Amino acid sequence: MISILKVLLLGIIEGITEWLPVSSTGHMLLFDEFIPFEASGAFKELFFIVIQLGAIMAVVVLFWSRLWPFQRPKASGGTMIRRDVMHMWGKVVLACIPGGIVTILADDFVDAHLHTPVIIATALIVYGVGFLLIERANQARKPKYETVADMPWTVALGIGLFQVLSLIPGTSRSGSTILGGLILGVSRVAAAEFTFFLAVPAMLGYSLIKLIKFGLHFTTGELGLLLIGMAVAFAVSLACIRFLMSYVKRHDFRVFGWYRIALGALVLLYFLVIK
Repeated sequence: MISILKVLLLGIIEGITEWLPVSSTGHMLLFDEFIPFEASGAFKELFFIVIQLGAIMAVVVLFWSRLWPFQRPKASGGTMIRRDVMHMWGKVVLACIPGGIVTILADDFVDAHLHTPVIIATALIVYGVGFLLIERANQARKPKYETVADMPWTVALGIGLFQVLSLIPGTSRSGSTILGGLILGVSRVAAAEFTFFLAVPAMLGYSLIKLIKFGLHFTTGELGLLLIGMAVAFAVSLACIRFLMSYVKRHDFRVFGWYRIALGALVLLYFLVIK
C-alpha cells in the first residue's frame, strides 16, 4: 500500500513537472531522497524514466490533429499527406538527432556521476537565472518566429542542441528546449508547442534505451506499479499541458525561474548544511 501511494505521488509529480520547465527527473529524484521508493536500483531507475510514457500519451491525445500527417478528404476516398505536418515532423526528427547521439554515448556516465542532489540543485538555480535573464531581454524585442511553422530548420536544430543539456538532472528537458527556443527568437507559445512535439520521439527513444538495458523481466508487482504511475502521469499531464498553453499566452516564464532558484537554494541548504 505504501509503495502504491508513493507511485501515485510520483505520477502526479511527473505529470506536472514534465511539461513545466522545472525538471521532472530532478523533482522525482529529490522526492526519493526524502521519501524513498523501495525498489531495486535498476527498476527504480527504469521507473523514473518509463513513467514519462504516460505523459507522452497526453501530448498525443491533446495534439492529435497537429501530429497525424494523414487526412482523408470528404470529397474523395483517398488519403492525403499533410505537408505542413510532415515539415513539422522533419524539424522534430532533426532536433532529436543531437540528443539521441549524446544519450547513447553518455547515458551510463550521467547515471553514474550526475544524479546527485548538489548537481540537481545547481542546475535548477542556473536555469532559473537563465529564464530571468532571457525574459528580461525579451521585453525589448519581439519574437522572430511566432509559430512552429515559422521556425527555420536551423532553429529546430539549435533547439535540439539545447535539449542535449537536459541529460544533466535538474536542467529539465522542457526547460532546456523552451529556454533554447526563447534565446533563438521563438515565441513562448511556439517554444512550448515544439517542446511538446519534440517530447514524443525523444522520450520514446530514451525509454526504449532504458528498457533495453533493464530487459523486460518485470515482476507482476513491478509492472503494476509502472502502469499505475504511467496512468496517473497521463491524467495529470492532460491538465498541466492545457494550463501551460493557456498561461504562456498571457504570461512569461519568470515565475518558473524564481521557483527553480528557490527550490535549488533549499536543496543546497539541506544537503550541504542541515544533513
